[in-house]
Amino acid sequence: MKTRTLGRNGPTVSALGLGCMGMSQSYGNRVDDASAIGVIHHALDHGVTLLDTSDMYGPHTNEVLLGKAIAGRRDQVFLATKFGFTFAPGATRPSGVSGRPEYVRASLEASLKRLGTDHIDLYYQHRVDPTVPIEDTVGEMARAVEAGKVRFLGLSEAAPATLRRAHATHPITALQTEYSLWSRDPEDNDVLATVRELGIGFVPYSPLGRGFLTGAIRSPEDFDKDDNRRNHPRFQGANFAANLALVDKVNAIARDKGVTPGQLALAWVLAQGEDLVPIPGTKRIAYLDENLDALNLRLDAKDLAAIEAVFPTGAASGTRYPESGMAALNR
Repeated sequence: MKTRTLGRNGPTVSALGLGCMGMSQSYGNRVDDASAIGVIHHALDHGVTLLDTSDMYGPHTNEVLLGKAIAGRRDQVFLATKFGFTFAPGATRPSGVSGRPEYVRASLEASLKRLGTDHIDLYYQHRVDPTVPIEDTVGEMARAVEAGKVRFLGLSEAAPATLRRAHATHPITALQTEYSLWSRDPEDNDVLATVRELGIGFVPYSPLGRGFLTGAIRSPEDFDKDDNRRNHPRFQGANFAANLALVDKVNAIARDKGVTPGQLALAWVLAQGEDLVPIPGTKRIAYLDENLDALNLRLDAKDLAAIEAVFPTGAASGTRYPESGMAALNR
């Protein structure tokens, strides 16, 4: 397994991580725990070390699943989880976000219990709480590091100014933000430039465009009834058709290279810098193996130019979340 370093002075992890969210929510057609654990074990057997979850996924059930999967194999895992979303009693969808120190403490203890571990390797704030100074939130996260319950700190979808303030409070090891061929905002909003200036690692989530860049999704009807992608603007109406036309052009390049569209899309993300560690998610061993094979695909300048020509920055139609989700980004 190829490895990469998270940040200038951070930990060494597998060059490709495994996002586990879809095993418990969002994309419909869920698998049983035994099958999901089989995928996680297959990833570990093939050298994947970075496993990514959140207390939001399920909610809570994905952490319980990972706890079962890593039991007896904790020393093989660089475990990342997140806190920040709040839920009303009995609710399955978040009602808000919180960065209050007391919420940080309570969330951490609950995650440790669900994961069955005494420490978390990388603890992210899932979304920034604009009502709480980031110094207060990160300050409490830093106390968890001092207590040995957390090793490294991260933020997700944070703005450059927030990153600077957080990093000045305690070193931030990683920023997790959506990044792929059709989500290239970090190139334009100074996020990538800021993490590189500060020596913070960059962890792209949804590097396959929530599965769209694999070319397997041909119609909105391909989604299960409970698939959250039905609610995302990019997967609706005229946006879907326009985005599918872009993907078909990428597919043509992939065919010429003898690889799958997903492998080409992942190789593109990996080619954007050695400081990027993508975390594609999957529920199937076959797709996991396909993703891992992308690590062996090298794109030269001609390849990258060809991809850029058919899928330039800003080409995707529609926002990447509904309006409420977009409001929580880049804060």
